[in-house]
Amino acid sequence: PPPVPPTGSQLPCFHGSSTIRNLKERFHMNMTEEQLQLLIEQMVDGSMRSITTKLYDGFQYLTNGIM
Repeated sequence: PPPVPPTGSQLPCFHGSSTIRNLKERFHMNMTEEQLQLLIEQMVDGSMRSITTKLYDGFQYLTNGIM
């Protein structure tokens, strides 16, 4: 798993009781490799089916030629 700065960090962005906890939740540090693989596959599948993804892809193509 990616390293998470210790709770005693001097960086202001890491101050607060929920910052580290929220980062750990966001990076799913409590999951196994197999669980992460399944989660990512589900996220990609959901994105591929999403109308907002299709709209954003169309916008990127029209404005930047990115497909």
